Amino acid sequence: MPFVVDLTDGSVEREDRSAETGHFGGSILGLRLLTERTTAGLDPYDPRALLYVAAGILGGVAAPGLAKAVFLAKSPLTGVAGEAHALGPFAAGIRGAGAKALAITGRAARLSYLLVEDGRLSVHPAEELRGLGIAATTDALRARHGERAHVAAIGPAGESLVRYASVVTDYAYPAARYGLGAVLGAKNLKAIVCVGDAPAAVSDPRALAEIAAFYRAALPGNALAAWQHADPGFGAWTGEPPAPGYLSVRNFSHTGDSGLRVPSTADYDGRAVATSGSCPGCPNDCLKTYAPLDAPERRTGGLGQEAFPSLGWNLGIDDTGAVLALNALCDDLGLDQVSFGGTVAFAMECAARGLLPEGPSFGDAAAVTVLARDVATRSGALGDLLAEGSARAADKLGADAAPYAMTVKGAEVPCFDPRVQPGLGLGYAAAPNGPRYDALEHDLDFEPGGALAYCLPEAARIGAEPAPVGLLDAGRGRRTARLLRLWSALDAWNICLFASSPTRPLTLDRLTALVTAVTGAECTLDDLLAAGAARLDLMRAYALREGGGPDELPARFHDEPVTAGPYAGARLAREDFARALDAFHAELGWR
Repeated sequence: MPFVVDLTDGSVEREDRSAETGHFGGSILGLRLLTERTTAGLDPYDPRALLYVAAGILGGVAAPGLAKAVFLAKSPLTGVAGEAHALGPFAAGIRGAGAKALAITGRAARLSYLLVEDGRLSVHPAEELRGLGIAATTDALRARHGERAHVAAIGPAGESLVRYASVVTDYAYPAARYGLGAVLGAKNLKAIVCVGDAPAAVSDPRALAEIAAFYRAALPGNALAAWQHADPGFGAWTGEPPAPGYLSVRNFSHTGDSGLRVPSTADYDGRAVATSGSCPGCPNDCLKTYAPLDAPERRTGGLGQEAFPSLGWNLGIDDTGAVLALNALCDDLGLDQVSFGGTVAFAMECAARGLLPEGPSFGDAAAVTVLARDVATRSGALGDLLAEGSARAADKLGADAAPYAMTVKGAEVPCFDPRVQPGLGLGYAAAPNGPRYDALEHDLDFEPGGALAYCLPEAARIGAEPAPVGLLDAGRGRRTARLLRLWSALDAWNICLFASSPTRPLTLDRLTALVTAVTGAECTLDDLLAAGAARLDLMRAYALREGGGPDELPARFHDEPVTAGPYAGARLAREDFARALDAFHAELGWR
């Protein structure tokens, strides 16, 4: 039963959805509410627009993989359903405050925050917080409501309606994609504050403890989980340079030897703020916080896996300290690192080609730092232009700029290059909410004879048989759809993919056992996948209703091959991609 809050008049009601089946209090319920309570074509910034925030029936339970909260609204960047997930302690904070789900509509007359405390909701003025970054906002609200309060806040970017503004929870854990921070800004909602210690209901604590013990024991022997757990972590790129074409370099324009430096482990020494305990009940410690000692704000430097490539090599920057400082600054301003990095990379390429004379140059970290503040506050013509995202900026610059906007459905493509991993490309193009690198596992993880061979039997159980990584055919389309359905199930149940099958210790059987242990209702693999299919179908139906963008990739991925290294020649041939996309749609019943 979600709380429904109207910020216009401060009213709060409970909507009883307990008779409905199959929504689990997570994103499926949010999608139903979004469809039912808003009209087609409604502007994301309209006061009647709906914002949904939830832990659901699993999120926030102290167990492996369950520290996940969902934020959902019509995206001001894509015009379709924007769903972003915050890891860290905020989901536990929602539960502790006595609310599993919030549906927020209306617009406050002045800047405000929503307080959820011991099952009661109230709206409070926050004008004194205007213009503050995430850290200062969180400090102020914790000073008012106690150090144990959990805070989801927007920075200047959300207030300025930057189309890719993020919501950042508890200093360092963003719900980053699709501009949900701007939706809060349009509602004059600076933050959501959760206070309380209500226990999370668990049907079978012993079974849950056994799953947790198994996870801790399995962690060292699982290649990806062990990498996530060890310092400096999987968000801290170190070691050998990635093969050409694996990651975006200079706006995906450079696929030879980049000449850019890869950090060493020692580059992170002395820069750690927190490297453990980020997600209550999960021993994996994936999310670590880093920032240079001289950074203006260090607590906001949560380092996700996409941040370093998006803000570093994608922009031609390889100074570790500069990238870490920029990551922390993006968090504090409330900017999605992927879309900010993609938009700045677009501007850099346009500048290099004479299409944006005032634009920044690849490699100029100081200029990017200044630009981040300008974008977040829409200061100056360039800051205001880039606050719209690269697709809209390209429209304003003219047709010559369009090829350099690396977007799908209006959202910037993640930094992992689909020319090398065509399944990722299919996922970017066809996921109905827009491109997300964590919508499905990477093709390289399922290559026959690869380093992660232990995951292949798990993948085979859902029909995702191994295949050579560069193969792009109908089989690739079906395999990608089946993997997307599995990760959609994880999103629907609010389970973290960084802990889950096929590549991490929570196998399919342990995922269903986890659901059963928490809820007390028997969960099967079919139940798990049915939730994933339902979420995808609802998202696609909403996208069709709203006239969302086509399932296609930027032309660069089809026309410009990788030029060097083990993947030389890799590109997504148009006919092969079209056949694979047809098979993808058919597998999901999307004719």
